[in-house]
Amino acid sequence: MAKKKTNKKQPLQNTFTAIGKALSNRTFHVILGFFLIFSSVFLLLAFSSFFFNWQADQSAIDKSFFKLIFDKDYQVNNMLGKVGAAISHQFIYNWFGVASYLFVIGFAALGLKINFDLKSIKTGKLIRNLVFIIILASATFAYLFGQTYPIMGGNVGYQISFWLQSLLGSIGTGLFLLFTVIAYVAVRIKLSPEKLAALFAKKDKPEAVTDEDSGEEETDFETENFVPEAETTSELEMEPTIQDDYGKEIDDDDDETKAPESSIELETEIAEEEESKAEESDVEISVEETEDEDSLTAKELKRKLKEFGEYDPKLDLSRFKLPTLDLLNDYGKSDITVNQEELEANKNRIVETLGNYNIGIAKIKATIGPTVTLYEIVPDAGVRISKIKNLEDDIALSLSALGIRIIAPIPGRGTIGIEVPNKNPNTVAMKSVMSSEKFQNSDMELPIAFGKTISNETYIADLAKMPHLLMAGATGQGKSVGLNVILTSLLYKKHPSQVKFVLVDPKKVELTLFNKIERHYLAKLPGEDDAIITDTKKVINTLNSLCIEMDQRYDLLKNAMARNIKEYNTKFINRRLNPEEGHKYLPYIVLVIDEFADLIMTAGKEVETPIARLAQLARAIGIHLIVATQRPSVNVITGIIKANFPARIAFRVTSKIDSRTILDAGGADQLIGKGDMLLSTGNDLIRIQCAFVDTPEVEKITDYIGSQQAYPEALLLPEYVGEESSGGAGGVDLDDRDALFEDAARVVVATQQGSASLLQRKLKLGYNRAGRIVDQLEAAGIIGPFEGSKARQVLVPDEMALEQLLNNEKENN
Repeated sequence: MAKKKTNKKQPLQNTFTAIGKALSNRTFHVILGFFLIFSSVFLLLAFSSFFFNWQADQSAIDKSFFKLIFDKDYQVNNMLGKVGAAISHQFIYNWFGVASYLFVIGFAALGLKINFDLKSIKTGKLIRNLVFIIILASATFAYLFGQTYPIMGGNVGYQISFWLQSLLGSIGTGLFLLFTVIAYVAVRIKLSPEKLAALFAKKDKPEAVTDEDSGEEETDFETENFVPEAETTSELEMEPTIQDDYGKEIDDDDDETKAPESSIELETEIAEEEESKAEESDVEISVEETEDEDSLTAKELKRKLKEFGEYDPKLDLSRFKLPTLDLLNDYGKSDITVNQEELEANKNRIVETLGNYNIGIAKIKATIGPTVTLYEIVPDAGVRISKIKNLEDDIALSLSALGIRIIAPIPGRGTIGIEVPNKNPNTVAMKSVMSSEKFQNSDMELPIAFGKTISNETYIADLAKMPHLLMAGATGQGKSVGLNVILTSLLYKKHPSQVKFVLVDPKKVELTLFNKIERHYLAKLPGEDDAIITDTKKVINTLNSLCIEMDQRYDLLKNAMARNIKEYNTKFINRRLNPEEGHKYLPYIVLVIDEFADLIMTAGKEVETPIARLAQLARAIGIHLIVATQRPSVNVITGIIKANFPARIAFRVTSKIDSRTILDAGGADQLIGKGDMLLSTGNDLIRIQCAFVDTPEVEKITDYIGSQQAYPEALLLPEYVGEESSGGAGGVDLDDRDALFEDAARVVVATQQGSASLLQRKLKLGYNRAGRIVDQLEAAGIIGPFEGSKARQVLVPDEMALEQLLNNEKENN
């Protein structure tokens, strides 16, 4: 038996892991935040009492600290007792004088930052400014009041003032301190000669001064996120006999190493040098304001970015916490034990079987995975690859194993692979995959932790780059678990503002657990009670609604001159897009269909057409499809569907024909089931053991999310009304007006513009509903008929005439 390698650094790693886990715990953060807040209150009271009692308490405080604390004969008058008197004496008398009150502000600000995650407070900038101001204020107070009230500057201020006066003299020290104060203020408000000139010219030419020149002081503070993580990996190589060579990779995911509760938030700041240059150029251009309207727009956006900061889509649910790893279960050990006897026996049988057909082996190597071992062989010179490929059934017979799969050759290696199932397969727990460093440090847009490869490496993929996923597999082979793995991965990495799910569950039982997170992560049609769609007719409406959403998003991207959703959202976060023009932050939308075959049987082209359209066009605007079926036949997965789903997953299927239908290659019929799957990304086939997440785990995750603050309702998709629900070609029934008819009429009259796009923006309507309201407005005589490319004429001059028209109609009815 091979001896396991011991890691001498493991106890030290476990110690740092435990410390990191404690520091990342939310409870520790809350306790630390309240400690800092109460410390600030304590210092405020102690300092205030000290100024009234410091002379009376001086004799007691001059004693040693321990003698003062433990000797009951010494009494003080400070309202917070001996501790308050001692701390106040140290801060005010020995250190910084009155400037010590700034510690109160600093502790309170840090406490509020930690507890309430205030974005406006940045820790690094706060500490730097407080240190500088405390030292400057202490020296200034000591210079001004050092002779009469030495307590004002403290001992530190006195020493600094004394040293400066010895260098510069009394007058020189005063000038130096005054210059330092002015310089600090100028740096903080970014004062420039142009601003001074504009300020003095304001009385004569107020229009030449822009809002950006107001010189408001920034109050942003920096903060840093501490994310403790640990994951150890090691590789074990062994040499059994003769020229045979075995390899194994172990992904040692320590159960105690888990990700922090909150996700890392990256904050970007514009460099002060770039800001000052931009401001200077803006002031120079201000003389030609009437000639360059675009520069005005850019200036206004820059001013807003400086005033309000970057837009934070998470602000509505700023206290939302992502699920924690302790909600997931462990299923045995994540490392792999080497069964030397099994490896040796399999190797001998492979060599013997190939030898029976006069196929010599020059070298053999084993790579052990969680459920399958890959034997890489190098045949003797002159052996044809197809000869080995045809012996697949013979090797399976000799090994007495199911699921033998031969890869001839392995791409990029120059060897032939024979995959053999392990006698004692390991379960890949979702927790071990989630806690891996690869997943925790992933910067993908939509990361999915599928499981572990045949070399025991955690496999992470980005759904945004796939960009759509087609899944197939026979009943009971892991398809539903695979869907839960995908949804769980996204729930662990993305905030509710960043991704929304549209869930279609014709079987009505697979995705019901996600009802609990409806107001956090789900999207639905307006007026629907359930966010998870089970009725075929509602599925058709939802798919067409997503097509409308896709078209509307493309219009937004066109107006914003962005090529994809990432560029668009970046511009919106940097406040380069105006919300009054219809722009908004766009979350990713993931459409999940659990049983596609049932929809094709009941709806056919009504479902296939919008899905094909979404698959062809929706990638750039952040709508991604995950379609699963247990019957990968050609009448279900048509050529149009396959052409637009380059990423495909196949669990075990029953025939080679089904395997070729889903993967365009064989192999899926030779899988062993229970999550064993093949992933095709266009070129290569990757064999992965899908991670396992049980129903109780999913329930705990949805309960954890559902218990937190949510949006008022699920994300509402654009309204879609089928052809049978729309009116005929005749007129519009005035007695069956839309509920927003009067509001729409007031908007049209107030703006004197009669267009469906205006109603869409102002009333947040879908295109179809806005079009019907326009027809109703025309029938009511409020707007004129359609005139081609021209806007409709508004026939009602003002709101008073509109109210009279509406009242007359009500009286007539």
